[in-house]
Amino acid sequence: MIAYVTLGSNNLDRSVAFYDAVLAELGAKRIAEMDRMKMYGTEAGGPMLGVCRPYNGKPAEPGNGTMVAVTAGSREQVDKLHAKALSLGAADEGAPGERMPGFYAAYFRDLDGNKFCVCVMG
Repeated sequence: MIAYVTLGSNNLDRSVAFYDAVLAELGAKRIAEMDRMKMYGTEAGGPMLGVCRPYNGKPAEPGNGTMVAVTAGSREQVDKLHAKALSLGAADEGAPGERMPGFYAAYFRDLDGNKFCVCVMG
């Protein structure tokens, strides 16, 4: 259902370095690039996550109540990705753990304050 999601950045080079490292933990890589936007995915035609400078030229701001969630392959991968994000300067928004039966997740804010969840269900 979702084609792509974009997250605004005030320092695109810094954000690209962050997402290159973090999303590699999920097997994602840059699959489309423009001057103001980089798109990540695991396969052509699949869902993508983009990081961009806002089109209107105004500063990027995280949305209140906005969060991007990505699926990991295992609880161990959730733990690993969360630790990787924090080691690269992300802010912890919730350590890895079971939130409800069958839902294991961890939360962080990227370098621009965008909220991110990595989870595994089942």
